[in-house]
Amino acid sequence: MKDRFSNHAEDYQKYRPSYPEELYAFLLTLVAEKRRAWDCGTGNGQVAVVLAKYFEQVFATDMSEKQLQQAPRLSNIIYKTEPAEKTSFPDHHLDLITVAQAIHWFDFDLFYKEVRRTLQPNGILAVMGYGLIRTEDHINFIIDRFYTQVIGTYWDKERTYIDEAYQTIPFPFEEIKAPAFHHTMEWNLPQLIGYLNTWSAVQIYEKKEQVNPLSSIEEELTKAWGVVNNTKTITFPILLRIGKVS
Repeated sequence: MKDRFSNHAEDYQKYRPSYPEELYAFLLTLVAEKRRAWDCGTGNGQVAVVLAKYFEQVFATDMSEKQLQQAPRLSNIIYKTEPAEKTSFPDHHLDLITVAQAIHWFDFDLFYKEVRRTLQPNGILAVMGYGLIRTEDHINFIIDRFYTQVIGTYWDKERTYIDEAYQTIPFPFEEIKAPAFHHTMEWNLPQLIGYLNTWSAVQIYEKKEQVNPLSSIEEELTKAWGVVNNTKTITFPILLRIGKVS
Protein backbone atom coordinates (compact mmCIF):
# COMPACT_ATOMS: atom_id res chain seq x y z
CA MET A 1 0.00 0.00 0.00
CA LYS A 2 1.33 3.46 -0.93
CA ASP A 3 1.61 6.05 1.83
CA ARG A 4 0.54 9.38 0.36
CA PHE A 5 -0.74 10.95 3.56
CA SER A 6 1.85 10.82 6.36
CA ASN A 7 3.47 14.11 5.38
CA HIS A 8 0.15 15.97 5.67
CA ALA A 9 -1.42 14.05 8.54
CA GLU A 10 -2.51 17.16 10.45
CA ASP A 11 -4.16 18.71 7.38
CA TYR A 12 -5.81 15.40 6.59
CA GLN A 13 -7.32 15.30 10.08
CA LYS A 14 -8.47 18.92 9.83
CA TYR A 15 -9.89 19.13 6.33
CA ARG A 16 -11.00 15.72 5.12
CA PRO A 17 -14.80 15.29 5.04
CA SER A 18 -16.65 12.78 7.18
CA TYR A 19 -19.58 10.54 6.27
CA PRO A 20 -23.29 11.19 6.84
CA GLU A 21 -25.07 9.75 9.85
CA GLU A 22 -27.64 8.23 7.49
CA LEU A 23 -24.95 6.00 6.01
CA TYR A 24 -23.95 4.68 9.43
CA ALA A 25 -27.59 4.17 10.41
CA PHE A 26 -28.18 2.06 7.30
CA LEU A 27 -24.98 0.08 7.78
CA LEU A 28 -25.79 -0.73 11.41
CA THR A 29 -29.11 -2.29 10.39
CA LEU A 30 -27.14 -4.91 8.44
CA VAL A 31 -24.90 -6.03 11.31
CA ALA A 32 -26.51 -8.66 13.50
CA GLU A 33 -24.02 -8.52 16.39
CA LYS A 34 -22.08 -5.42 17.38
CA ARG A 35 -19.15 -6.87 19.25
CA ARG A 36 -16.03 -6.22 17.19
CA ALA A 37 -15.46 -4.00 14.16
CA TRP A 38 -12.31 -3.36 12.15
CA ASP A 39 -11.78 -0.02 10.41
CA CYS A 40 -9.08 -0.77 7.88
CA GLY A 41 -6.95 2.08 6.55
CA THR A 42 -8.38 4.17 9.38
CA GLY A 43 -6.13 7.19 8.83
CA ASN A 44 -6.97 9.59 11.65
CA GLY A 45 -9.66 7.31 13.07
CA GLN A 46 -12.58 9.25 11.66
CA VAL A 47 -14.79 6.21 11.01
CA ALA A 48 -13.47 4.25 13.99
CA VAL A 49 -14.67 6.93 16.40
CA VAL A 50 -18.23 6.65 15.07
CA LEU A 51 -18.17 2.84 15.18
CA ALA A 52 -16.99 3.03 18.79
CA LYS A 53 -20.40 4.42 19.76
CA TYR A 54 -22.06 1.17 18.72
CA PHE A 55 -19.52 -1.65 19.01
CA GLU A 56 -18.02 -3.14 22.14
CA GLN A 57 -14.56 -3.00 20.58
CA VAL A 58 -13.16 -1.34 17.47
CA PHE A 59 -9.82 -2.16 15.87
CA ALA A 60 -8.39 0.58 13.66
CA THR A 61 -5.36 -0.16 11.49
CA ASP A 62 -3.24 1.89 9.14
CA MET A 63 0.23 1.82 7.65
CA SER A 64 0.89 5.45 8.61
CA GLU A 65 2.07 6.05 12.17
CA LYS A 66 1.71 9.79 11.63
CA GLN A 67 -1.93 9.39 10.68
CA LEU A 68 -2.63 7.22 13.72
CA GLN A 69 -1.03 9.84 15.97
CA GLN A 70 -3.83 12.22 14.95
CA ALA A 71 -6.58 9.78 15.93
CA PRO A 72 -8.68 10.32 19.08
CA ARG A 73 -8.01 7.90 21.92
CA LEU A 74 -11.11 6.11 23.20
CA SER A 75 -11.20 3.23 25.65
CA ASN A 76 -12.78 0.79 23.18
CA ILE A 77 -10.60 1.60 20.16
CA ILE A 78 -7.35 -0.29 19.62
CA TYR A 79 -5.05 1.28 17.03
CA LYS A 80 -2.51 -0.89 15.22
CA THR A 81 0.09 -0.20 12.55
CA GLU A 82 -0.65 -3.09 10.21
CA PRO A 83 -1.12 -3.61 6.47
CA ALA A 84 -4.63 -4.35 5.24
CA GLU A 85 -3.46 -7.55 3.62
CA LYS A 86 -1.89 -9.21 6.67
CA THR A 87 -3.25 -8.66 10.17
CA SER A 88 -2.93 -10.20 13.60
CA PHE A 89 -6.67 -10.85 14.09
CA PRO A 90 -7.85 -14.37 14.97
CA ASP A 91 -10.01 -16.20 12.46
CA HIS A 92 -13.69 -15.20 12.31
CA HIS A 93 -13.19 -12.55 14.95
CA LEU A 94 -15.09 -9.61 13.46
CA ASP A 95 -18.70 -8.64 12.82
CA LEU A 96 -18.00 -5.67 10.53
CA ILE A 97 -15.11 -4.42 8.41
CA THR A 98 -15.10 -0.89 7.04
CA VAL A 99 -12.70 0.67 4.54
CA ALA A 100 -13.11 4.42 3.97
CA GLN A 101 -11.39 6.11 1.00
CA ALA A 102 -8.60 3.55 1.08
CA ILE A 103 -9.43 0.31 -0.72
CA HIS A 104 -8.09 1.54 -4.06
CA TRP A 105 -4.60 1.39 -2.52
CA PHE A 106 -4.90 -2.27 -1.47
CA ASP A 107 -3.90 -5.54 -3.07
CA PHE A 108 -7.47 -6.71 -3.65
CA ASP A 109 -6.83 -10.44 -3.68
CA LEU A 110 -4.80 -10.46 -0.48
CA PHE A 111 -7.12 -8.08 1.33
CA TYR A 112 -10.24 -10.03 0.39
CA LYS A 113 -8.57 -13.21 1.58
CA GLU A 114 -8.02 -11.48 4.93
CA VAL A 115 -11.64 -10.28 4.96
CA ARG A 116 -12.91 -13.84 4.54
CA ARG A 117 -10.56 -15.11 7.21
CA THR A 118 -11.36 -12.54 9.87
CA LEU A 119 -15.10 -11.98 9.45
CA GLN A 120 -17.74 -14.02 11.22
CA PRO A 121 -20.06 -16.02 8.94
CA ASN A 122 -22.48 -13.54 7.35
CA GLY A 123 -20.28 -10.67 8.49
CA ILE A 124 -20.41 -7.38 6.61
CA LEU A 125 -17.76 -5.59 4.57
CA ALA A 126 -18.50 -1.92 3.82
CA VAL A 127 -16.30 -0.09 1.33
CA MET A 128 -16.98 3.63 1.29
CA GLY A 129 -15.47 6.77 -0.11
CA TYR A 130 -16.41 10.09 -1.65
CA GLY A 131 -16.24 11.44 -5.15
CA LEU A 132 -15.27 14.83 -6.54
CA ILE A 133 -16.33 17.80 -4.43
CA ARG A 134 -19.28 19.81 -5.75
CA THR A 135 -20.49 23.33 -5.01
CA GLU A 136 -21.62 26.26 -7.17
CA ASP A 137 -21.19 25.74 -10.92
CA HIS A 138 -18.65 28.51 -11.54
CA ILE A 139 -16.45 27.16 -8.74
CA ASN A 140 -16.90 23.56 -9.92
CA PHE A 141 -15.54 24.71 -13.30
CA ILE A 142 -12.30 25.90 -11.68
CA ILE A 143 -11.95 22.76 -9.55
CA ASP A 144 -12.64 20.45 -12.49
CA ARG A 145 -10.03 22.17 -14.68
CA PHE A 146 -7.50 21.97 -11.85
CA TYR A 147 -8.35 18.30 -11.26
CA THR A 148 -8.01 17.20 -14.88
CA GLN A 149 -5.62 19.66 -16.52
CA VAL A 150 -3.28 21.07 -13.89
CA ILE A 151 -2.72 17.98 -11.72
CA GLY A 152 -4.37 15.35 -13.92
CA THR A 153 -1.15 13.53 -14.83
CA TYR A 154 0.05 13.57 -11.22
CA TRP A 155 -2.69 11.32 -9.87
CA ASP A 156 -1.75 7.74 -9.07
CA LYS A 157 -3.40 5.23 -11.36
CA GLU A 158 -5.48 3.99 -8.42
CA ARG A 159 -7.46 7.26 -8.48
CA THR A 160 -9.36 5.86 -11.46
CA TYR A 161 -11.32 3.62 -9.09
CA ILE A 162 -12.69 6.72 -7.34
CA ASP A 163 -13.50 8.43 -10.65
CA GLU A 164 -15.46 5.29 -11.50
CA ALA A 165 -17.32 5.48 -8.14
CA TYR A 166 -15.80 2.19 -6.93
CA GLN A 167 -18.00 0.35 -9.42
CA THR A 168 -14.97 -1.19 -11.15
CA ILE A 169 -13.17 -2.55 -8.10
CA PRO A 170 -13.31 -6.34 -7.79
CA PHE A 171 -16.02 -7.20 -5.26
CA PRO A 172 -16.47 -10.97 -4.98
CA PHE A 173 -19.14 -10.95 -2.27
CA GLU A 174 -22.90 -11.18 -1.99
CA GLU A 175 -23.63 -7.52 -2.61
CA ILE A 176 -26.25 -5.61 -0.65
CA LYS A 177 -27.94 -2.76 -2.47
CA ALA A 178 -27.68 0.54 -0.64
CA PRO A 179 -29.42 3.90 -1.05
CA ALA A 180 -27.56 6.83 -2.59
CA PHE A 181 -25.92 9.02 0.04
CA HIS A 182 -24.38 12.48 -0.10
CA HIS A 183 -22.53 14.45 2.54
CA THR A 184 -23.23 18.17 2.70
CA MET A 185 -21.38 20.82 4.70
CA GLU A 186 -20.94 24.57 4.87
CA TRP A 187 -17.35 25.59 4.11
CA ASN A 188 -15.52 28.86 3.68
CA LEU A 189 -12.75 29.34 1.12
CA PRO A 190 -9.82 28.51 3.47
CA GLN A 191 -11.52 25.19 4.27
CA LEU A 192 -11.90 24.40 0.57
CA ILE A 193 -8.27 25.25 -0.16
CA GLY A 194 -7.17 23.26 2.90
CA TYR A 195 -9.06 20.24 1.59
CA LEU A 196 -7.67 20.57 -1.96
CA ASN A 197 -4.19 20.73 -0.46
CA THR A 198 -4.66 17.20 0.97
CA TRP A 199 -5.08 15.70 -2.49
CA SER A 200 -2.27 13.26 -3.16
CA ALA A 201 -1.75 14.62 -6.68
CA VAL A 202 -1.15 18.10 -5.24
CA GLN A 203 1.56 16.67 -2.99
CA ILE A 204 3.17 14.71 -5.83
CA TYR A 205 3.14 17.82 -8.05
CA GLU A 206 4.65 19.94 -5.29
CA LYS A 207 7.41 17.43 -4.64
CA LYS A 208 8.32 17.11 -8.34
CA GLU A 209 7.91 20.73 -9.44
CA GLN A 210 8.91 22.48 -6.18
CA VAL A 211 5.79 24.65 -6.24
CA ASN A 212 2.28 24.11 -4.92
CA PRO A 213 -0.07 23.84 -7.92
CA LEU A 214 -2.87 25.52 -5.96
CA SER A 215 -1.02 28.80 -6.43
CA SER A 216 -2.12 28.67 -10.08
CA ILE A 217 -5.83 28.84 -9.20
CA GLU A 218 -5.96 30.52 -5.78
CA GLU A 219 -6.51 34.02 -7.16
CA GLU A 220 -9.20 32.79 -9.53
CA LEU A 221 -10.91 30.82 -6.76
CA THR A 222 -10.82 33.84 -4.45
CA LYS A 223 -12.46 36.05 -7.08
CA ALA A 224 -15.13 33.43 -7.81
CA TRP A 225 -15.83 32.84 -4.12
CA GLY A 226 -16.30 36.45 -3.06
CA VAL A 227 -15.84 37.14 0.66
CA VAL A 228 -13.43 34.38 1.69
CA ASN A 229 -15.02 33.73 5.08
CA ASN A 230 -18.52 33.48 3.66
CA THR A 231 -19.64 29.87 3.56
CA LYS A 232 -21.03 27.92 0.62
CA THR A 233 -22.74 24.56 0.48
CA ILE A 234 -20.26 21.79 -0.30
CA THR A 235 -21.45 18.33 -1.35
CA PHE A 236 -19.57 15.07 -1.66
CA PRO A 237 -21.22 12.11 -3.44
CA ILE A 238 -20.68 9.00 -1.31
CA LEU A 239 -19.24 5.87 -2.90
CA LEU A 240 -20.47 2.68 -1.29
CA ARG A 241 -20.20 -1.06 -1.82
CA ILE A 242 -21.53 -3.41 0.85
CA GLY A 243 -21.07 -7.16 0.85
CA LYS A 244 -22.03 -10.10 3.02
CA VAL A 245 -19.32 -12.69 3.50
CA SER A 246 -20.77 -16.18 3.58
